[in-house]
Amino acid sequence: MAKSPPVGPVSGTVVPRFAGPSTFCRLPELRDVADCDVAILGIPFDAGTSYRPGARFGPQAIRQASRHLRTNFHPAYDTEPFRTLQVADAGDVACNPYNIEEAIGQIESAASDLLQQAPVIVSLGGDHTIAVPLLRSMHARHGPVALVHFDAHLDTWDTYFGAPYTHGTPFRRAAEEGLFNDRASMHVGIRGPLYSRDDLERDAELGFKVVHCDDLEQGGVERVVQRIRERVGDEPLYLSIDIDVLDPAHAPGTGTPEIAGLSSRELVNIVRGLQGLNLVGADIVEVAPAYDHAEITSLAAATIAYEMINLVACRPA
Repeated sequence: MAKSPPVGPVSGTVVPRFAGPSTFCRLPELRDVADCDVAILGIPFDAGTSYRPGARFGPQAIRQASRHLRTNFHPAYDTEPFRTLQVADAGDVACNPYNIEEAIGQIESAASDLLQQAPVIVSLGGDHTIAVPLLRSMHARHGPVALVHFDAHLDTWDTYFGAPYTHGTPFRRAAEEGLFNDRASMHVGIRGPLYSRDDLERDAELGFKVVHCDDLEQGGVERVVQRIRERVGDEPLYLSIDIDVLDPAHAPGTGTPEIAGLSSRELVNIVRGLQGLNLVGADIVEVAPAYDHAEITSLAAATIAYEMINLVACRPA
């Protein structure tokens, strides 16, 4: 039986963008479509934060900011993603705000169930703790994925105050569980002081290569894209983007800002340079709207989420 034609967003030429549904890009809800290629999943969880809380309000803020976007045609990719893909908003995961390990189980269960309905999930966080259950669900479907992690911080520390699951430890736990391909994974945007001179050495032992912000300054966007593409190859790719990879001038609304980061233009162009890779899932995390101004951070996150949908539309057949 042929698939039904995609149900797209509410048109901004019919209903003004400040009105209409509160879903991401004013897309239909998952329950209202027969089939789904990409699901948008909100994960309002921030019990793993170490400094400023508030990322639990990130999914709501990103959806609101996505109203700004014009989504019919993307000239950078030559795509009409909502004509070629059925994309739908799957709502939010109801996860325990007081028990981190229980919440991780709830997120993993919700993501795994959703993957039975939509082969690709773009998740809106939430703090970076959510990467652990999301990678578990990805691993169950694809095996070890190539993990490309955009962040100011490594997020491979062992514990904080004895706690194994925090927003600074997800990729240490993922490495211990073998959730990503240690020959095809890397960090992009790392900068700033570390807790120990051994942090980078321990990180490398987990299989990560690092593109420091200084590397971007010296080699430019094209060189960074080349390094990512060479590292990932044809492997199934998972993108995990912490909004604090951006400089606070471009993303003030986050819990642990670090100066001297990427510009919005640099991040967008690096993501666009990944066109043609086999993107199987993604998250955008650490948007804390209480510290934002004029939706700068939320709009950056919404735009990146839309860019990632376009990457899915450009995947090899």
